[in-house]
Amino acid sequence: MNVFYEEEGSFKVASVMAENPGSLQVEAASGKRSKIKAANVLLKFDGALAGFMEKAQAEAATLETDFLWQCCGEDEFGFEELARDYYGHVPNPLEAAATAISLHAAPMYFYRKGKGRYKAAPEENLKAALAAQERKRLQAEKIAEYVEQLKAHRLPPEFGETPARLDMLVYEPDKNTLEWKALDEAAAATGMSHLKLLEACGAVPSAHDYHFGAFLREQFPGGIAFPEHASIALPEGLPQADVEAFSIDDSTTTEIDDAFSITSLDNGNHRVGIHIAAPALGILPGSELDVIALKRLSTVYMPGNKITMLPETAIEPFSLLAGQWRPALSLYLEVTPELEIVANDSRVEMVKIAENLRHDTLEPHFNEDTLIESSGHTHWERLLALHQLAEAMEKGRGKYDPNRAPQVDYNFYVENGRVRITERKRGSPMDKLVAELMIYANAHWGGLLAENGMPGIYRAQTGGKVFMTVNAEPHQGLGVAQYAWSTSPLRRAVDLINQRQMIALLQGTEPAYNKGSEALTTAMRDFDLAYNAYNEFQQRMERYWCLQYLIQENLQEVDAMVWRENLVRLDGIPTVTKVHSLPELAAGERVRLKVERVDPLLMELSCKFVAKLENVGLESGQPET
Repeated sequence: MNVFYEEEGSFKVASVMAENPGSLQVEAASGKRSKIKAANVLLKFDGALAGFMEKAQAEAATLETDFLWQCCGEDEFGFEELARDYYGHVPNPLEAAATAISLHAAPMYFYRKGKGRYKAAPEENLKAALAAQERKRLQAEKIAEYVEQLKAHRLPPEFGETPARLDMLVYEPDKNTLEWKALDEAAAATGMSHLKLLEACGAVPSAHDYHFGAFLREQFPGGIAFPEHASIALPEGLPQADVEAFSIDDSTTTEIDDAFSITSLDNGNHRVGIHIAAPALGILPGSELDVIALKRLSTVYMPGNKITMLPETAIEPFSLLAGQWRPALSLYLEVTPELEIVANDSRVEMVKIAENLRHDTLEPHFNEDTLIESSGHTHWERLLALHQLAEAMEKGRGKYDPNRAPQVDYNFYVENGRVRITERKRGSPMDKLVAELMIYANAHWGGLLAENGMPGIYRAQTGGKVFMTVNAEPHQGLGVAQYAWSTSPLRRAVDLINQRQMIALLQGTEPAYNKGSEALTTAMRDFDLAYNAYNEFQQRMERYWCLQYLIQENLQEVDAMVWRENLVRLDGIPTVTKVHSLPELAAGERVRLKVERVDPLLMELSCKFVAKLENVGLESGQPET
């Protein structure tokens, strides 16, 4: 005797070796023996076992599922009952098994109700299920069509029907869409990443725009256009300072926050003025511009572009532009010939800006080589006096180190898609002058706020960790007792907030933020998050332009310095990369590398070790920039 039974969702046949209560010992046609539950047996039959399942499946393929559904009625039924109605006679084992196989293979038509028992699906349910099946079939066809197009590096027209659909695929894929399923399948078939495949299909025409767009989606989802806002109300009745100030900035700077003046006094001392643009006088707490500033929190910088914290209509009236009187928060220092600061005074006033000096035109006349003898520059004597004061300030902080190893900063200039990267020695006389006077002002004003119980936002460092706080805590890295950013109010919301507090202190008015202010703490936390994100983006875009520079200049070989292990720092551009073929070399060793692959979209650079260099300095394989 043989049995037709169900096991693990499929049908099988076997001959019975022994029958026990509740179970059977059976042997398959292959000779394999097993124990099955009696409850799983659907049919017992005699005859040949070999070929039975093949014949039953072939017979099941001839059965019309739709006709079976029409025959079975609404009541629950067994497969043998339906087989008798369908064939018009008592079914033989082959016909009964074929019917069971057919019912089991059509779950949309027949709902299983028990061992060998079924119930026909209601007509409405069946129509819905069949419609869904048809949709899936059509979707599968469409996905297959998309996949072939993508594999041929052609973007299916549907992918670009709307910018939103393409953006979804590029930046934030919805894995339930047909487009993503096709892209995923095509990427697997081609061995390419999703992003590189989209680039190959023309969906990512610009790597620069891709990185910029990713940043905007995250930080500026509503776009970078400024909302409507009321016009600036400039302060009136401020006293005019009896100085003519000058600023020192990069040639691309438009938000000029700081300027300097120096005046000889009758007692032989000098009065040094640190003049900071005062937008806090016109951007009032709670105003539309205040909302904008506290939403953006900082200007975003990147090579060749920037997203300003404030609209131009709010920047221009306060930016310290040459030839203009501008409202300023000024800090005056009385300095002796021995460079001792014997008095200081903070004022809110109008300051006349005589000139905007720029790094590229000033540095040839004011550098380490021109400190001994006049270069003939109009401001040379004033610059020299300020530089001497700056060195004294640096010594006062305990940070002066004439033997410090030289460090290099890089400037990026982008015009018409081409980048120029220039090196600037960090700590040059020009840089030191500005940096030290800014550090002094930020530390001094932070101290005034703390001494007078006026809340502010501070930047502190303890144990090597830099953090923002509303408490006047030391900044160990700078060597100051407290440090409150206050000198870039056109570019940083924290500086704007601290400036409001300082002006309230000097004018004796109610401060915008009182002790324990939740608004102050919230602004500090929001700023910290935004500022870090903006800095990361700036570094990312600088790396992009470094990679683009390698492509632009068609550099086949570059020189580099070993940083640690297999990390090297390239000459002439601020880029660090791994070189897996690098032999074991000490940090500081110089090497020549072959540029094998540069990918600005994935931000990847692949180099191969060529040789160790014996000579220090730039080699012929890396042009000076």
